[in-house]
Amino acid sequence: MSYAAAIDALNAMAPELYTRPGAPRRKFSLAEIGTLLAHLGNPQHRFPAVLIAGTNGKGSTAATLASILSAAGLRTGLYTSPHLERVNERVRVNGAEIADSDFARLFFTVRTAAENLVASGTLAQMPSFFEVLTALAFLHFAEQHIEIAVLEVGLGGRLDATNIVNPRLSVITDISLDHMEWLGSTISAITREKAGILRPHGILVTLPQHPEANQVLGEVATELEVRGVSATPYMPALGTGSDSTYAVEVMGLEIEVNSPLAGAHQHRNVALAIAAAVELAQNHQVPVTPAAIAEGIRATRWPGRLERFRTGSVTWILDVAHNPAGAWALRAGLRDRLEHEFEGRPKTLIFSCLRDKPVEELAQILFPVFDQVLFAPIASPRAVPLSDLKAAAESTGTSSQVFDSVGLALDAAARRSEKGLVVVSGSVYLVGDARHALRETHPASASR
Repeated sequence: MSYAAAIDALNAMAPELYTRPGAPRRKFSLAEIGTLLAHLGNPQHRFPAVLIAGTNGKGSTAATLASILSAAGLRTGLYTSPHLERVNERVRVNGAEIADSDFARLFFTVRTAAENLVASGTLAQMPSFFEVLTALAFLHFAEQHIEIAVLEVGLGGRLDATNIVNPRLSVITDISLDHMEWLGSTISAITREKAGILRPHGILVTLPQHPEANQVLGEVATELEVRGVSATPYMPALGTGSDSTYAVEVMGLEIEVNSPLAGAHQHRNVALAIAAAVELAQNHQVPVTPAAIAEGIRATRWPGRLERFRTGSVTWILDVAHNPAGAWALRAGLRDRLEHEFEGRPKTLIFSCLRDKPVEELAQILFPVFDQVLFAPIASPRAVPLSDLKAAAESTGTSSQVFDSVGLALDAAARRSEKGLVVVSGSVYLVGDARHALRETHPASASR
């Protein structure tokens, strides 16, 4: 079967978090992904893994850690979600996306196995979109004989398909309110779900954060007799600001941290990646050196995070901020540019988001710092109606306009923001569409 057929079949599967009106919400269980993987030969047992959960920063942390491990000479698998432009982005070995032919072959291997299990009554339902991709990734990693996998948890942690592995380390990034209808309505409840990636007598790599999250993580770690590893020693000195270049001491040597990931919030993600790498080196016989850590950080590629493009006289910044914590991080990351580089110049935001996001709160955080907000549709059944986005803009007093496509919104923003700034944010789907369009029309436009 072809790659195109695989993508068509995958796209026909309803996303996990979308429930059709009147239909019961899908229930998740590790038993189901466990049954599927057992039928496929348990590929997840053929490599060690690091699990990374959290609300914000888990993808950046995963990408940085995988880059460090690759720089150390390890054949490293990286599994992340969601993707920006192509689903293949989710499954990588030493930075290289899974080939279309391998994706198609493994997709139909997984689907056929699932169909047989359902037909025999062994499985009660077909696996979800994410479960299929997780099984596909594990099969690919096993076939590629990787030496270690870095796995970004999709949602929560306790019942996430990635949590079927027995991780060498569990990393938990910053936790905030998001996906509340699935994970709980408080920081404590959400943290308890994410702490589900911890194992008895295991290892937790984290940083001090929200007091409620700290308390729950401490309680769960104590219950499970988990050893905690703090990434605090790898944070830059106070006053570093949003600089992405600074010095830290790693395993007795000073290294220069020079990350391509912009914004002060990335300091925390880089510190977590360093702490995980050091733990693997010192206690798990993984051959990571300070030089490899510095090189891996420099080589990290994780698009759509304060990513800058230039087309003609217009500067574009793409960022997948999709919840209040992410929106505040984006606003902080833009502060110097808005106040200095683009002072007195036109500033436009292109925005869309999903229905499970607090639209009014996101609007209050982001919209007032722009001259205008342009809204564009996104390809998701969970998208917020454009009329609701328009109403949110009106509540902030920000000028706004609705467009029928992302392309039209990009064209309008470019015309209205000559010598100015256009920011695209609010949804991974929107950023992915915009990034694809910008790279198609200006293939050499990306910059740090």
